[in-house]
Amino acid sequence: MVDFILNAKSRSEAGKGASRRLRRLAGEVPAIVYGGEKEPEKISLAHNELSHALDNEAFYSHILTLNVGNDRQEVILKDVQRHPAKAVILHVDFLRVSKTQKLTTKVPLHFVNEESCVGVKMEGGLISHSMTELEIQCLPADLPEYLEVDMAEVTVGQILHISDLQLPSGVESVALSHGEDHDLPVATVNKKKGSDELEEEELSAEAPAGEAGKEEGGGDEE
Repeated sequence: MVDFILNAKSRSEAGKGASRRLRRLAGEVPAIVYGGEKEPEKISLAHNELSHALDNEAFYSHILTLNVGNDRQEVILKDVQRHPAKAVILHVDFLRVSKTQKLTTKVPLHFVNEESCVGVKMEGGLISHSMTELEIQCLPADLPEYLEVDMAEVTVGQILHISDLQLPSGVESVALSHGEDHDLPVATVNKKKGSDELEEEELSAEAPAGEAGKEEGGGDEE
């Protein structure tokens, strides 16, 4: 498992103007870290270092080490604001975590065995994903980097729900904690478009041949 260590500076200036100057002149990203027993703290991080870390999927579902001066904190990423047209990170939120308190976050879903899926390989279907991440609750020590969704035995028309996922020990689905009505679909295997029409055409093409055979047989009996 990758260890992510970020170095940050404490900052005192706030507001849009100060944030713009920070990004433009210092090449840094304004951020905030909050939660736990400490007060929220405004910080800044080097844009290039943060951008590189954000390219790694594990960064979004991992306990991060945040060094603010001599203060070492364990946090998770809670929010990232990006420029709509440029490769620029505008702002980041971090949440402090405690080893003894459960945290709530989202982790990515990794779909495996899609090529060997029964509904695809044997039945010619197409896989459709209804979600790509799942909100979970667990202690920091139990936080998974991702969750696997095994598609191997899924057939055409079958729907995998959250309750079908094999969650690691100590990990709970936030949606399922609200009741069975929140057991949302994760993935399914659909029939290819036009497959029903093709079957009907094949059946209609076979029907006249069968009827012709009956007529010929009837003529022999006479």
